[in-house]
Amino acid sequence: MLTSRLHSPFLHCPLKLSSPSPFPTKSLKTQRSPSSYPCVRAVDLDQNTIVAITVGVVSVAVGIGIPVFYETQIDSAAKRENTQPCFPCDGSGAQQCRFCMGTGSVSVELGGDEREISRCINCDGAGSLTCTTCQGSGIQPRYLDRREFKDDD
Repeated sequence: MLTSRLHSPFLHCPLKLSSPSPFPTKSLKTQRSPSSYPCVRAVDLDQNTIVAITVGVVSVAVGIGIPVFYETQIDSAAKRENTQPCFPCDGSGAQQCRFCMGTGSVSVELGGDEREISRCINCDGAGSLTCTTCQGSGIQPRYLDRREFKDDD
């Protein structure tokens, strides 16, 4: 009974076949010696190499997973109706003017107990301004809806 050996660059010890190989084999003189094959052994991988490989795989997974997560959240948020009232204006769509405190007029002391009362230049005498958060709609905008992306070129 013939026994032949399988040589693999990834195996430390060559395997013996119990049955003759159906494939033609070269003579032993022309075959490479097992020491000429590159070997990778599990003991050659130290702890630092294993940690580095693990960190690399996790980094790739996180790099792919986070954008996918945010994309699905944006899609699901776009499908839901937004009915939350605006916080700054309490859903009214208008805010009290900060200059005149909602009166529509401003009092200026000129000196010597003299005062001049004039119409507020900020709100034009109305006493309120359109809410800058909701733009007067009374509905709290979602985070990305609050931002205006302008090209100032």
